[in-house]
Amino acid sequence: MHSITSQYLARYRRLTGDRSDSVLPVTGAQRRFLLVRSLDPSGRPDVVPMFFAFPHGTIDPERLRAAASRLAARHTALRSRPAVVRGTPVLCVADPDVGVTRPALVPGESPADALGRALECWDAQGPPLRLFLVRDEKREEEILAVALDHAVCDGRSLARIVDELGAAYSEEATDSHAAPGETEGELAVYRDAVLRQLAAEERAETAEAAAYWADRLRTLHAHAPAPRPARVPEGTRPSGAAQARLPAYDGGVSFPGLLDACRSAARELYGPGLTVPLGYPWGGRPPGAEPVVGCFLNTLVFPADTGFGTGNEPATGTGSEATADAWWDDLDRADVPFDAVVTAARAAGSGWTGGLDGLLTVDDDSRRPPLVLAGVEGREVHVDGRPVRGPFAVSITQGAEIRLRMVWDRAVLDDETAQRAFDALTRALRPSEPTVQ
Repeated sequence: MHSITSQYLARYRRLTGDRSDSVLPVTGAQRRFLLVRSLDPSGRPDVVPMFFAFPHGTIDPERLRAAASRLAARHTALRSRPAVVRGTPVLCVADPDVGVTRPALVPGESPADALGRALECWDAQGPPLRLFLVRDEKREEEILAVALDHAVCDGRSLARIVDELGAAYSEEATDSHAAPGETEGELAVYRDAVLRQLAAEERAETAEAAAYWADRLRTLHAHAPAPRPARVPEGTRPSGAAQARLPAYDGGVSFPGLLDACRSAARELYGPGLTVPLGYPWGGRPPGAEPVVGCFLNTLVFPADTGFGTGNEPATGTGSEATADAWWDDLDRADVPFDAVVTAARAAGSGWTGGLDGLLTVDDDSRRPPLVLAGVEGREVHVDGRPVRGPFAVSITQGAEIRLRMVWDRAVLDDETAQRAFDALTRALRPSEPTVQ
């Protein structure tokens, strides 16, 4: 039987022929984002925004628009529209079209609320890179949102986008065009990288890998309650958020340790004795591929056994040995695309349909450069209350300290339960006190 990746490539080639400069294939990770979007009644895509506060008067909107358009012209993914053509997920290459939108505040609205409203009205048919600028009169600042359709940008590309946007803003040019040869050359490099990634995914879809994921996820079920908009009180933002700063471990918390901490949160949210599907992005560029901007980080599934403990167990910084061993085995099959993993689990009799009860993203503080415009460094800020995809999501940044954030969908989880889960997560990541002899 042909793999899901080989079937996808066959459909793509029937659609475009041997080669197309206007319709490009997508990776398995991108395919997941497009399929999730197609199942959303509103057609709402996943949007990745970054927010930066600058002193009022720092930003020249026209110069910023030209810089962002040149950036998009230099990267195929940032000027391509994700689409599904005749049932086939693709990227439709277009000319760069990046504007700077200035949402007007309605009476009584905060700048953060205005930005959240603008992002919530995201038109899925528009350009994948967009800029929003709002004046904060109280702080005498302007908040800039650099927002991207997640189907064209993985987390690994964000730092590069921030760095290159600042560099483009510093250029003397005020037009929005990159050199034609530069644009055409990058398109060929991008296509090559995507085809290499798809070849890696095709090789990874073996019978052995399908059997592994089928056994690993056999007992998996989604446990989050169904969304009920009535849970969200009138005038309340659609999502809640909590954050904390914790002392760092020597060498940081291992990834298995972070998974175990999320297990503690899941126990508070869904109860003990369950196997909860948690997702996290993982992967790398295929051998020989150029480091293009795009979406290549596959979503892996961690079946979190919530156990019957109290949820107060402190993390050791390394994670349990069982979690670490299983995680390393998972990484050996990390190139199997998400939809193939779901198919394997379903074929083995699992009741899981691919929904995730939680998401974990991890970053390194050294890989998050500030946005610098004309020598002025923007202060990265958070805008809470935006709609979230999934019941809850945890983001952890490690460096001189651990910066921990958790957001949750209020239509799924109430604030009190979510706060208890965040407290359990925080306790699990707090370094243990040394034992006094």
